[in-house]
Amino acid sequence: MIDNVPNGWRVEKMVNLSKILDGDRGKNYPKQEDFSDNDYCLFLTTKNVSKKGFKFDNTQFISKDKDEILRKGRLERNDLVITTRGTVGNIAFFNQDVPFDIIRINSGMAIIRITEEDLSHSFVNKYFKSNIFYRYVSEIISGSAQPQITITKLKNLTIPIPPLPQQEKIVKVLDISSALIERQKELIANYDLFLKSKFIEMFGDPIKNSMGWEVEKLDSFTTLVSSGSTPKGGQSSYLDEGEIRFIRSQNVRMNKMAYNGISYISEEVYTKMKRSQVKFNDVLLNITGASIGRTAIYKDTTRANVNQHVCIIRLTEELNNEYLSFMIASDSFQNQIISNQSGATREALNYSQIKKFNVPYPPIELQDKFASIVEQIEHIKDKETKKLEHLERLHKSLMDKAFKGEIQ
Repeated sequence: MIDNVPNGWRVEKMVNLSKILDGDRGKNYPKQEDFSDNDYCLFLTTKNVSKKGFKFDNTQFISKDKDEILRKGRLERNDLVITTRGTVGNIAFFNQDVPFDIIRINSGMAIIRITEEDLSHSFVNKYFKSNIFYRYVSEIISGSAQPQITITKLKNLTIPIPPLPQQEKIVKVLDISSALIERQKELIANYDLFLKSKFIEMFGDPIKNSMGWEVEKLDSFTTLVSSGSTPKGGQSSYLDEGEIRFIRSQNVRMNKMAYNGISYISEEVYTKMKRSQVKFNDVLLNITGASIGRTAIYKDTTRANVNQHVCIIRLTEELNNEYLSFMIASDSFQNQIISNQSGATREALNYSQIKKFNVPYPPIELQDKFASIVEQIEHIKDKETKKLEHLERLHKSLMDKAFKGEIQ
């Protein structure tokens, strides 16, 4: 795995540098009824360990009594956690920044506990997030029906080790680079927050209608409310590349389209699905599942179609599409969508509900003014996004150089 080791570095197997520990998989392993939303010990799931480290958007806990009867799998500070089954190779670092003191891994993870005094925990964390490590993971799991990396393979994993001062220098350089990326992401996110607050400033809460605008049903402003379907043949009909996009719910984010991993369809399939052909400036709305309520405008002339989980809302000139999209995306409107679905066996919006959306109707000139502000901010965001992409490329380049010994 390690080629062309820089002068002054050494290569060691992880078994000589650390303890590799798995979790408790015995009779006391927690069952579904043992978990709660808040308790003594955080019990990790794969959602909590991402390529970028820990994520605590969704958490589950076990009681102190349950924690104490488990034999293995409790973290200590400075441990590394690696996912070993399913999504393999994600790494998280249990440093002092993690806001939970008592954490256990689940059965699809392992703990890497560094024992070598001259090996920086932060350096190992950075190395395990490098392309070198991900290439290694790809090689050892390729061809497996169930992707996994065993404890034995982790123990035999080799790692290049520079002198400790150089380890610390590498960590510092990569931390600075990472901080610049995070700062740029925050800047872009702040532009989104500005537009949300600008909408409320100009139009007020769309549910309370505190500014007293005339209210109309959305149906009064539409020429089409429709979704698509899965093409005959299912996912086998999807193409990896092509000229006609097939938009699914994962492509519709909040007030933006995401084309990473987009699928394509053939001309024949596109022609057969006429009512779900997307046009420039259509408002798209996710109508089922966990992403229900996410909305974005299709600001593209590339031909496209949607599946059954995405609704096309095509407006007359009397309602501005930016105004509608931000109205649906507002916190109060999103809360209403969610509350209306409570108790349903499957979250879903139907055409009748969408057509009956109450739309506060400010003067079209004011709607257009808001759309102009959105356009200006989106132009700035595009520039800042390009800067972010440049910083991310630079960080990847620094990662490669760091573990080739080119950062002194």
